[in-house]
Amino acid sequence: MQTILGANGIIGEGLAKELFLNYTKGIRIVGRNPSKINETDQLLKADLLNLEQTKKAVEGSEIVYLTVGLPYSSEIMMAKWPPILQNVVDACIHYQKKLVYFDNTYMYDQGTSLQTEESPFKPSGQKGVSKEIAVNIVLDAIKNRGLEASICRAPEFYGPGKTRGITNTLIFDRIKEKKKARVFLTDQTKRTLIYTPDASRAMALIGHTSDAYGQTWHLPCDDNRLNYKEFMSLTSELYGKELAYSVQPKWLLNLVSLFNPMLKESKELFPRYEVDNIFDSSKFKQRFPEFKVTSYQEGIRYILKEMS
Repeated sequence: MQTILGANGIIGEGLAKELFLNYTKGIRIVGRNPSKINETDQLLKADLLNLEQTKKAVEGSEIVYLTVGLPYSSEIMMAKWPPILQNVVDACIHYQKKLVYFDNTYMYDQGTSLQTEESPFKPSGQKGVSKEIAVNIVLDAIKNRGLEASICRAPEFYGPGKTRGITNTLIFDRIKEKKKARVFLTDQTKRTLIYTPDASRAMALIGHTSDAYGQTWHLPCDDNRLNYKEFMSLTSELYGKELAYSVQPKWLLNLVSLFNPMLKESKELFPRYEVDNIFDSSKFKQRFPEFKVTSYQEGIRYILKEMS
């Protein structure tokens, strides 16, 4: 039995499909309102803020994957991420289960620094602080409490299905709605984006690799990083039509954020759009050279095909 805590987001959903296809038919889906992804999935309702319910969710599992997604709110993330991680870690230690934790880059320096697994944590806002506290709970448990865990870290998403992220929201969703695409701050800085199905596949692979535990892994991305001008040019080429877009300057974003709660919540991440964002996944590629990373051309082509 393998358990996914929070399987109904895009990463958890892809993970469940990958596990079922290549690893195991015994999958437990855990959440407040879980739903089946594969026909044979077992469902369990649980609140991960409750330790006893978390223990029940973990019990009997070989590997536990944490892919929970919280509402995009600094207040909620500060209040809930650390206790969720503490409960999951305590439950896994209690039953001596392996943990694979899906993480993001919010705790890193949002400037020009190359992002590697060894990069120091330097959060610039409450979301980053909440993720730093949470991952340190895992790291401390690995070092001092005997937890067998892997940390899987990913940059901004792009991808098919219900993938959420700034690129999907401002570009692909607006193309689908026949609206002009938008880009934050500048179209000249390089972006590192991860194709969501790749993230799920890589997470499953790490979970089934014994020597991958006790480490942090940057999940694999296409190293042919594009700026948004190049990204839109490629998307237009694959779409078969020149796609218009506008660059949203900082002054405008700051003004609109006064009235738009979601944009206000995104302000913490604005600095990463002003500079090249270089997320390095060479450690994963060296350890798993057979893993095929989806190119931007392949990924964009698939997204556009699905949209049509």
